[in-house]
Order: sequence, then structure tokens, then C-alpha cells
Amino acid sequence: MSRSPVLFLTVAGVGAFLVLATSVSTPGESAAEFEKRITISQEEVDAPPDPELTEAQTALQAELQEIGEGFAGVVGIAITEADSLATMSYNGTAPMPQQSVSKLWVTMTALDRVDEGALDLSERVTIGREDLTVFYQPIRNIVKARGSFTTDYGDLIDRAITQSDNTANDRLLRHVGGVQAVEGFLRRNAIEGVQFGTDERTKQSRIAGLEWRQSYSQGNTFYDARDEVPEADRRAAFEDYLDNPMDGATAEGLARALARLARGDLLSEESTQLLLETMSRTKSGPRRLKGGVPAGWEFGHKTGTGQFFDGVQSGYNDVGILTAPDGTRYALVVLIGQTRASYAARMEMMQDVTRRVVRYHEARESNVEA
Repeated sequence: MSRSPVLFLTVAGVGAFLVLATSVSTPGESAAEFEKRITISQEEVDAPPDPELTEAQTALQAELQEIGEGFAGVVGIAITEADSLATMSYNGTAPMPQQSVSKLWVTMTALDRVDEGALDLSERVTIGREDLTVFYQPIRNIVKARGSFTTDYGDLIDRAITQSDNTANDRLLRHVGGVQAVEGFLRRNAIEGVQFGTDERTKQSRIAGLEWRQSYSQGNTFYDARDEVPEADRRAAFEDYLDNPMDGATAEGLARALARLARGDLLSEESTQLLLETMSRTKSGPRRLKGGVPAGWEFGHKTGTGQFFDGVQSGYNDVGILTAPDGTRYALVVLIGQTRASYAARMEMMQDVTRRVVRYHEARESNVEA
């Protein structure tokens, strides 16, 4: 497998790259190298075209619509076959909150730098109290006990994907060049319908109607501060996020990107295999999409879970790559933008999506054999 070529195009009439956000260079990197890495051209590389759906694929899309319309909440569903990039979806072009699904883009940006020879995953990094974030961050317990924690960037990737550790993710994000670098990776690779947004500290604070303070990383301080936000202000912040999520992504955009990852279009073969193997060890969400995976099949995935307000959850997601026993791969994406449905109902809906894809594949294989 080989990566698609990367094209950098200057802005017409200006002759300069469009810079979107503030970032930092890494040690040993020249100004020219930094600019090339983080900048985003106004014109983008065209994404691979979508093939027309077959009769069987159209039938699967109708099943996805049935699932989506029967769910009590706002949901986007998409399935992309890695071999053909054929995509079946329900409400697949509506932006939904990614939440921790966005950690995938940070890791891909880091691995892209590895492929360029600009990052060594064995490089040591020390996590201190100043690096701690909010919500789920197992690293915090180590830092609290020791005062700091020294590891390497490969370990931060592992923790960010398999444990969804917010501190590991945000520290990796800063090292690769920040938000701008991740958005640059998305645009250079023509990943459409996806925006990264911002780091976990900023995102979770804004959703709660707060501005980040480092003291929020300790104990229950964030929760206490959130409880002090006037209800009207918190409601406004929460609803603004639902209406226009800063980390918004469409189900179709995510599914196509994951399919292209599986094909080796986005990263080198070594980096692709590293990420897919890491996703296969994800600990969160065992009863989401993964709960519908039958014996003999493989599934690597990343979950995302947002905040609650007034009984509504903002973002309850699972995305991943499903591999059949014969090696055929499918990208599966379910993004619940908002819902009051029970966890059992959400997980059953997600598992039903997985089961429908499995039945579709098995029927297709039966027709081929016949």
C-alpha cells in the first residue's frame, strides 16, 4: 500500500499559504519546514469519487434509514466499503459532535510526522500537573502520585486511543503543532466533512459555559465550577454546541476517511498498521458497535462521549473498521448528536448497524459463490 500524493497549492493572487490558527514549531524544525507542515491551501486536493451504489448497497442503505428513523435521537450513520469506497448512509451529511473520536486525527497527524521523519515515537516526554486536562485522564493519578510522569510519544498515542486519555491526547496535540497542524492534515488529505475543533480543555469548558483554568484539572473543581454557571448561560453554551459543534463531523466524511485509512491512502504502511492495531485494543465502548461483531470478525474502533445537560447527551459515538474473515473491510460510523434514549437503546441501535453490515457481506459472498 502507498500513500496518496500530497499537493500544496498557493492562494490565487497572493502566493502564500493560508494560516488558520496559532501553533508552535518543534525542536530542530526550521521556519520553512514548520510553515510547510502546518499551512492549509485555499484549494484542496480532490477526494476520491464515490461509485454508484449497487442494488444490494441500496438495500443496505434503506436498512440504515430504518434504523436511524427508529431511534429516539439525532443520529448519523454511514458505512463505507474500503475496497470500492462505496458509501451507504442515513443522515450522513449532517455535522455531529465528535468528542473523543477527534483523537484519531491527532494521532494521524503525529504518525504523518513520523512518516516524514519529523517525529520519533520513542522520544521522551514528561507530563506534569500543568499538562493535566479534564474528565477521563488516567495519567492524572500517576502525576498525582509521583509529581510527574515520563514516557514517550508512542505511549501517549496508545493511551489516547485505547484509553481515551484526554491529557495524553492534548500533550500529543501540542507537540505536533496544535489545532492548525491537525486541520492541515485533514485538508491536505482531502478529508471532507470533518473539522477537528480544539483541544479537550477548551472544548469541554466552552460546552459548559466556562473558560478554562488550570485549577479545573484537579479533583472535582471542573464539576463544581460548572455547577456555578447560571442555568441560562449553561443552556445557551450547550445548545450552541449542539447547533454548531466546534468538532463537527459528518458520518459520511468519517466513514470515507476511515476507509481510506484502512486502504493505506493516508499514512505509510507501517503507520497504518500501528494505528489499526492500536484501535483494535480500544477498551471503551465494548457494547457499542463492537457488541454486534460476530466470532471470526475483527473490529478496531474509537468512541466519543459528550456532556449531559438537562437530560440530553451531546455526542455518543463509535467509529471503526470492521474486517470480515476473508479480509474485506468496512468503515462503520454511528454518531448520536443528541439523545435522551437509554444506554441500552443506544447500544442496541449501534449493534444492529454492525449486524446489518455482517448480513450484507455474507449475502454478497453467497451470491459470489453461487
